[in-house]
Amino acid sequence: MKRLHRIQWLNIFLLAFCFTACQVKRPKAVISDAKMENVLYDYHIAKAMGEEVPYTDSYKRVLYIESVFKKHGITQAVFDSSMVWFTRNPEVLTKIYEKVNTKLKAERDGINHLIAIRDNKPKESLPGDSIDVWAWQRIYQLTGMPMDNKITFSLPSDTNFKDRDTLRWNVHFRFHNGAVDSMYAPTMAMQIIYKNDTIISDLQKVYKSGMKTISLFADTLGEIVEIRGSIYYPAAQATHTLLTDRISLMRYHATDTLSFAKNDSIRNDSIQEKKKMDNVEQKEEIKPVEQTEEKIDGNPRRRDVGRPRPVSTEPIKKVEKPGSLQFRKDKP
Repeated sequence: MKRLHRIQWLNIFLLAFCFTACQVKRPKAVISDAKMENVLYDYHIAKAMGEEVPYTDSYKRVLYIESVFKKHGITQAVFDSSMVWFTRNPEVLTKIYEKVNTKLKAERDGINHLIAIRDNKPKESLPGDSIDVWAWQRIYQLTGMPMDNKITFSLPSDTNFKDRDTLRWNVHFRFHNGAVDSMYAPTMAMQIIYKNDTIISDLQKVYKSGMKTISLFADTLGEIVEIRGSIYYPAAQATHTLLTDRISLMRYHATDTLSFAKNDSIRNDSIQEKKKMDNVEQKEEIKPVEQTEEKIDGNPRRRDVGRPRPVSTEPIKKVEKPGSLQFRKDKP
């Protein structure tokens, strides 16, 4: 029993030894993973800011980096020695940089969003087969009065747009009394401009409250350059407020494929078909009648070989003219 107990303790000791031996030995002077993640995040932002300063103010680049070390309570020497250890252990450094990149990407998206709001320009759309690419506010109020009677947008394409994309603009209209005079009905229009200068568009009149949709797509026009749209609410004699909300502009990637027959194959097929027809016509042509020459009573005469001749009977013998005719009288 004691022997079995010793064996169990020996196994536990061996497992503990293997576990500690497999761990990476980290010197005490090396920055911890969590702290290094924060340092590298601020370090790369400071580097990017330093690259934007003009050449005459290049001294500011050093100040940006020093401010990062001061913020985290480390020195340039500690940072450099820690980076040497991390580069010798790429598995640890890779995990740290994955987290740093995630934080930098989120920061970049936030900055792009603020820039888009400031400049009233859309930011780059997200990838995906079904994405809402609307980049402006979702609610507008129109009165039909000048300077307050239209909504317009212009959305340039980016690398996430594909050929044969479908764009679907959805707008929910709410009239003050549920309907509008047909003479002053708002107009909703959208168009897609392609790289070959082709434009497709659609226009709808809105006569009552509810959701309205314009959907545009093309299979063979190629690359999209820009999407434009507008809502125009003409002025009425009496002001009637129009509220547009739940606005979205959905982009759908095509999931099917188009098949095209090659021009050469079509041409070859037509040539082969024409040759077959010519051969049939040649077979059906009537051959010319061959003519041979024969002599009748010493005179040459042509006759058609291919033409059937009537079956001849025995030749009629030439009867000599009698000198005198004799009549026989039968006896009664």
